[in-house]
Amino acid sequence: MTHRLARRAALRLSLAALAGLAAWPGLAQAADAAVLAPIRALNEALAAVIKSGKATPFPERFATLSPVVRQSFDLPTILRLVVGTRFAGFPPELQMALLEEFHRFTVASYVANFDGSSSEKLELLPETRPVGADQVVRTRIIFSKDDPVRVDYVMHNEDGTWRAVDVLLDGSISRVAVQRSDFRRLLETGGAPALIVSLRKKVADLSGGTMQ
Repeated sequence: MTHRLARRAALRLSLAALAGLAAWPGLAQAADAAVLAPIRALNEALAAVIKSGKATPFPERFATLSPVVRQSFDLPTILRLVVGTRFAGFPPELQMALLEEFHRFTVASYVANFDGSSSEKLELLPETRPVGADQVVRTRIIFSKDDPVRVDYVMHNEDGTWRAVDVLLDGSISRVAVQRSDFRRLLETGGAPALIVSLRKKVADLSGGTMQ
């Protein structure tokens, strides 16, 4: 066998070995667990918020959920996707202020919608599905009287850490796309300052005035 043929054979064996490792159930399960972990943590925190209900002041429920949202979502990437190319043109201090208000708005939206009034239960489905380099984690919100609602999370791996970069209602309605449409006019007329003011007002409204 020539040197070139020997190298090709060694390469084929190496690729076959890597394929075999990727297909090994233990590794596949570990990969799935890493993808599911952020949304499992989010669901557990939401369950705690639901259990505490409106008897617990909004700011306390907000404080419970806030760090988990920061860990489960890649909010800087989501905000860039929502705002679009104009985000890069904002001064750094406006970028940071906008990101903080976007985080507060995201947390407040979850707290307001999961207040325990509808007896929600959260179900994490174990199977993920690939979308390019990303993975989609499926969940369901189960109500005592209404039909379940499907909520999917598009997970992206950045430097070994999986975090959500979009939320799909009913498996198809992109929250990023909806927010991009909602924020477009504000950004066109008033830029980042107008959006910051709007997000602060939304947080105040969602919290019943308990958070400004």
